[in-house]
Amino acid sequence: MTERKRIVIVDAYSSAKRLPPLFREAGYECVHVQSTREVPARFTGSFQPAQFVDNLLPDGSLAEMQTALKEHAPTYVLAGMESGVELADALSEALGLPSNGTALSTARRDKYLMIETIKASGLAGTEQIRTADLDELVSWYAALGRRAVVKPPSSAGSDGVAFCDSVADVVRAFHAIVGRENALTGHNDAVVAQEYLDGAEYYVNTVSRDGRHQVCDIWRTTHVTAHGVLDLLDSTHLMPRRGPAQDELVDYTLRVLDVLGIRHGPVHAEVKLTPDGPRLIELGARLCGADLPHFAGSVLGGGQLDATVRAVTDPAGFAAGADAEYRLPGAAAAVALLAPASGRLLRYRGLETLEALESVREVRIVVRPGDAISRTVDDFGYPVAAFLRHEVPEVVWRDYLSIRQFDGPARYEIDEAARPGGGDPGQPHPGGGS
Repeated sequence: MTERKRIVIVDAYSSAKRLPPLFREAGYECVHVQSTREVPARFTGSFQPAQFVDNLLPDGSLAEMQTALKEHAPTYVLAGMESGVELADALSEALGLPSNGTALSTARRDKYLMIETIKASGLAGTEQIRTADLDELVSWYAALGRRAVVKPPSSAGSDGVAFCDSVADVVRAFHAIVGRENALTGHNDAVVAQEYLDGAEYYVNTVSRDGRHQVCDIWRTTHVTAHGVLDLLDSTHLMPRRGPAQDELVDYTLRVLDVLGIRHGPVHAEVKLTPDGPRLIELGARLCGADLPHFAGSVLGGGQLDATVRAVTDPAGFAAGADAEYRLPGAAAAVALLAPASGRLLRYRGLETLEALESVREVRIVVRPGDAISRTVDDFGYPVAAFLRHEVPEVVWRDYLSIRQFDGPARYEIDEAARPGGGDPGQPHPGGGS
């Protein structure tokens, strides 16, 4: 009789939807655990319950969940996305499985505590405040004397993120966040305000097992000022493993992992390379979002998804290959269109022009004609994503710029009188935050 082998994934949404088939190929079944009774609305499109042998809801205590999981005899508990991090830590620790533990769980989720923890270790970090008091926030901003970023303490993507250049901006951001529900259905009881960091923003994606870290892929992001947003993410570009920027980013990120107690599992780190060196924006102890791990794997012949499965199912094999460096053949990028208005999408105009670009390998329609469409102001509002790949990097860069020139109000026919909304949020986009 074949031995039954099972692992647990908490909140297998977004990019984590790719994991169950890969575990099945490795001989493992997957059990799903929801950290909330209802799947967050933004991620219902990416949840595939048929991929799991069981789905457990948070209807009782942690001890009751632990007892239910013991019947499955899992060998590993993994957080699928941001909302599952703390529960995955608690369950893995309680079951005596490989675990990052609970001592620093909150620091791996709360964006304020995360930065304060790394600063306390001696690593460079952002000047910031966490507060539920508007007067305190305004006083802090006045003392800062420069642009600030105000955001929820624990959410996903760019949900609620505001760039503030005046007291009026700060006040608006505070009222837009405090007392509201965030993208993960949590309640915002405060804001985190941070100094705005000048510099390029990068993603460093890793997987760890027993404290050994493997760098899976590194991305440089691009942003545009559009739709009232200072830094609206519009594309991500896969980078070679080595280079002056990459070496500096990786050295800093791996130290951040150690400080935050990350010994197991995938991590998505967002880091700015400022004139004063790397500074952590935030880190998620889970896969990179937006289906970027799947795309990177197709380009590199392996990536964060494969490394996660290997770390769970073959620790010795993972350790043996953890220091191997990926090789990037040519160039690759994920590029998004930016919807100019909200309403009901009637049709796109000229998408065949985009599809004909030399490096475009796939165009994914997130919002389809007849669907509600939302003006793109954050990571959850991209109507179309294009995946670019070519052996000559200049071709990818040319086509990225061509897409930016192509995009605009003339490409959309939108009934703005219709009720605004969005497409299937489980679909990919160029960011990594969800």
